[in-house]
Order: sequence, then C-alpha cells, then structure tokens
Amino acid sequence: MGDTGAAAATSPEEQHPQKAFGWAARDSSGVLSPFPFSRRQGPPYYPMCFADLPLFQLYDSFFRATGDDDVKMKILYCGICHSDLHSIKNEWQNAMYPIVPGHEIVGVVTEVGRNVDNFKVGDNAGVGCMVDSCRTCDSCEQGFENYCSKSVLTYNSIHSDGTVTYGGYSDMMVVNKDFVIRLPHNLPLDKAAPLLCAGITVYSPMKYFGLNEPGKHLGVAGLGGLGHVAVKFGKALGLKVTVISTSPNKKKEAIERLGADAFLVSRDPEQMKAAAGTMDGIIDTVSATHPVAPLLSLLKVQGKMILVGAPEKPLEVPAFCLIGGGKSLAGSNIGGIRDTQEMIDLAGKHNITAEIEIISFDYLNKAMERLAKNDVKYRFVIDVANSSSAA
Repeated sequence: MGDTGAAAATSPEEQHPQKAFGWAARDSSGVLSPFPFSRRQGPPYYPMCFADLPLFQLYDSFFRATGDDDVKMKILYCGICHSDLHSIKNEWQNAMYPIVPGHEIVGVVTEVGRNVDNFKVGDNAGVGCMVDSCRTCDSCEQGFENYCSKSVLTYNSIHSDGTVTYGGYSDMMVVNKDFVIRLPHNLPLDKAAPLLCAGITVYSPMKYFGLNEPGKHLGVAGLGGLGHVAVKFGKALGLKVTVISTSPNKKKEAIERLGADAFLVSRDPEQMKAAAGTMDGIIDTVSATHPVAPLLSLLKVQGKMILVGAPEKPLEVPAFCLIGGGKSLAGSNIGGIRDTQEMIDLAGKHNITAEIEIISFDYLNKAMERLAKNDVKYRFVIDVANSSSAA
C-alpha cells in the first residue's frame, strides 16, 4: 500500500517525539516482532512559576502542537481481539504495515493536558476501538462516533495529522480526553480490558434493538470472546439467555460457569426444531462463515438477529427466512463513547469481567496461532507492563 500524507515523509520512529515500544506485524504473514516507534507528544507542562524553567523548556511548553486536550497513559494490559488477527493478516484488504494492533487497552493516567478535567494522574483509564472522530456529523452528535465516516480507529487508521495510528500492543498511549474511558475501581484491569471491545460490541445491540428488557429471551450464537461476555450482560439485564453453539462440550461451561439458562447445539436438528420461534432476539457473534437460516428459525415473529461477528466471506440469507415471520437481520459495530462508558459502569455495578488467559509479548505469535483455532477461553490479554521490554 502506498505512503499516505505525513506518514510518507518520515519513518514511524521519527513521526512524533514521544518514544514508544510495541510489537508489530510488517506484512501479511501476521508475524509480530518488537517495534520501537513514536507517538505524538504528551500534555505540555505548565509550571506554577515560569521562572522555574529554562527558556527552551518554557518555549516548548507554549508551542507544542498537541497536548491541551490529551491524556497520556501507561498501558498495563491489552486484550487480543479476533479483529487483530484479521488485520495483521490483511484479511480485510486494508492493512497499512507496520501494524501495532490492540484496541482493548487499560492502564493508568500519567499526564493530563490543561483542558482535561475528567481525568487526573493516577486514574485507571481505558481506550477502545476509536481515538477520534469528526465531532460534527449526525452520527457524532447523537453519540454514535462509531458510525462517523471520519472516525479514527485506534490502530491501522490515519489520524488528523496524516500519521498512522498504533494500538495497544505497546507501552504507552496519548489520546484525546473525549475518547478515554473511566474504569470502575472494583474491576480488575486485566479482566476489564476485553470489555472495551467485546463488551460494547454486545451491549450496544442489546440496548438499541430492545433486547435489554427483563424477561426477554436472548439467543447468543457462538461462545467465544464476544459470546461469553454477551451471556454475562444478558443475565445482568434480567434476560433469559440461551447459548447456541456447534460444540456440545461447551454446554456445562455455558450453564454452570457463565450462567446461561439453556444451551442449543446448532447441528442437532431436533434441538433446533424444538426451540423454533422461541427467541425475541439473537446476537450472532460467530466470526467464521456459517449458515444463517437455522438461526433465523429460532426467532419469534418480529424477532431480530444482529450480526456482530465479521466473517470474511458473505453470508447466504434466504429471503423467506425473513419474510415468513416479519423478522429482521441487522448489524452492529462496537458502540459510541457514551455507550461504552455506560457499559463499563454497568459492568462495575454487576462485577462483569471477561474470562481471560494472561500472556506476555513473547507469546504473541503462539497466541495468534491458537486464536485462529479458537483455542482460548475466552480472551488473551497481554500483560504489557511486565513484558514491554521482551525481545
């Protein structure tokens, strides 16, 4: 892919003054390796007494191009999302190498700009899938920055200054205050990290498609990184939750550990027939190509199925599966900042966290191999603070 804007003029190590360290993929092999790079400067320092600073530092404080609205944070943990795997292998045909993945980021605030009043040094904070948007379009004004045509993704995206964004497989970040999430004190940071993508991805469709009303019957297709969190949020909202999976061996886990009310094996015709027409909605978290018609048969009249997984190949949808019951098939893409904060606050209230496996940077490539085989319960999380110098 050709160079873009300011990114063409300098190497990643030279684009900004703030030195950072992470792990990056350089090509579609998806192999990750150590990657020193740079981020934009953190918040400027405004002294109580200007006489305390040498002239060159005083000049730097006033004339830095960025900082007043920024939050600088030390990254402690970063979850590994399935979209990270798609991205580093260029399966969506939009890769801008080198890619530093990661958009399930939690850490501690180390500096704030002078316009920042919602965070202070020492606060726990998180960054999800976006780091900026246009702020003025209809989507942004309604709190749906996730649908802004000019939204800036946390990695593999172009920022307003023309440089490429780098994600949370790294030791620090500088982010505009409006895209930083406050984390409840009772949530362990490592287990909270995946909520910044997986959590909002399943919470948002529950809210906006009317699947958050106590007593409604929610189906969760797929019991992976997204699905297991959907079960937890569904139960917290007072729903009846049924897990739909191709793997019979996940039944005990779904019901006894995660709290689901029922379990359906989607490859069992008798089970699927018995459950036909019983669900108000289904959240389909499956990221592999799969048949949609059997899932639609589970919906009640006027039922809704929302896709949040992202298979790389098109899904086949027989028209009469929708027409026959006035059913809806929709999609949902993460959520806005307001809803992300709402989701994480709800997680704090109900002690909702992800089930995770902690790894270090030097295990990243093995973790990606396992993720491709769905060999993780249910989310890998990188212990960044204790492995950021791994080579």
